[in-house]
Amino acid sequence: MKTLLTGANGFLGSAVMRQLLAAGHDVRVLLRKNSDWGNIHHYPVEICLGDLRDADSLKHAVKGCTNLFHVAADYRLWIPDPQAMYATNVQGTQSLILAAADAGIGRIVYTSSVATLGFNQNGSPADETTPSSLCMMTGHYKRSKFLAEQVVQQLTDRYQLPLVIVNPSTPIGPCDIKPTPTGRIVLDTLLGRMPAYVATGLNVAHVDDVAKGHLAAFKKGQAGERYVLGGENMSLLQILTTIDKLTDKPTKRMRLAQNLVLPIAWLMEKTAKLTGTEPRATVDGVRMAKRLMYFSSAKAVRELNYQYRPAVEAINDAIVWFAQNGYCAANLQLDSVDMAQQ
Repeated sequence: MKTLLTGANGFLGSAVMRQLLAAGHDVRVLLRKNSDWGNIHHYPVEICLGDLRDADSLKHAVKGCTNLFHVAADYRLWIPDPQAMYATNVQGTQSLILAAADAGIGRIVYTSSVATLGFNQNGSPADETTPSSLCMMTGHYKRSKFLAEQVVQQLTDRYQLPLVIVNPSTPIGPCDIKPTPTGRIVLDTLLGRMPAYVATGLNVAHVDDVAKGHLAAFKKGQAGERYVLGGENMSLLQILTTIDKLTDKPTKRMRLAQNLVLPIAWLMEKTAKLTGTEPRATVDGVRMAKRLMYFSSAKAVRELNYQYRPAVEAINDAIVWFAQNGYCAANLQLDSVDMAQQ
């Protein structure tokens, strides 16, 4: 059973890779030649060089495969050339799904995002049925994922594809080598770079639970359906306080209004265009923070038997991994991370 996996070198993709291998899949991974391969070293996978922006390489990648897990995406809240993100997330996804359809792939799991879902005005958790539209999407990442999911749904209907969509929330945990924007929140807190916060909230899930949810969708998901793979809804302040407790470093923080942070983020982006370095705060990130990004995984729990652990375990595992891998060695004693402090 040959399974093609995209994004295996990334945070969530590497977790899906480990779950696939544990389940006995013969895994082929699609990787760009110059990408960071740190997350796949020492794993028994077949490496296929290619790029989502190269349709011919995708036809080669799917050849001989029975299943496809398309996890790869350009996940950034700031990008100097937005068209590169659309080329990967939208056009690249379309090319890959078409190649898989032509190759007769028997089962496809496409990794979308809760970023494509709408929000409830009363602040209650959104789910797969919450209305959304392109005009509701803030920033290029959310817009590109919304458009990509629309393309996937259209192709699924047109060709009657055996395709299931999963919508992860906010994964946290080990092997966040980049790190992702969410992992950056954890790391910046460990490095003492979070003296203030805004009144927002996230749905936090352990990356390994989300990866297991991918396999559950592969086994039990209904073609054409989508499933939120999330965890626990937490305010940003709760997340920061949890990190403080786990590392025994209580910190007093100032609450900032989003409207005060917005011009700071704007200046950081202008500076980033000159220096070529990613800004620590982005305009899109501040605008998204104006809403509570809370979600419900009830459908996945009910139909896929999806399970998720308490968010504190995800945060703890992220802290341990960052410390063990030298991201914050000078600022954190590893033995200070103790689950007994919960």
